[in-house]
Amino acid sequence: MPSTGNSSDCRESRYETTFDPAAGERASEVVITAIGTVTGSDPAHLEPLYDAIEPDALDSLCDHARRKLETEAHQLRFSYAGFDIDVWTDGRVRVLEPSPSSEVVVDAE
Repeated sequence: MPSTGNSSDCRESRYETTFDPAAGERASEVVITAIGTVTGSDPAHLEPLYDAIEPDALDSLCDHARRKLETEAHQLRFSYAGFDIDVWTDGRVRVLEPSPSSEVVVDAE
């Protein structure tokens, strides 16, 4: 479903970072590192990402979009370690405070 630029989400970001899918950087690793940064925790001591989302599926989605040279970035939102995470297939990652109704959502921007 088309995104409206996510303008309806007025929550403030806790942390934003990027990764380079073209250079082989993995979204799943960036998410874990971002949560470690936000919480001040060693990423090795965080709950497994696969409890929230399949890491290989997340990485495959970003890789597939890059290989297809799509002009639109697709967004995936999921909850992990008490935060809402937005990952865009163009390499953006945003960590937000959780919303009352956090769920996995896939969107095209």
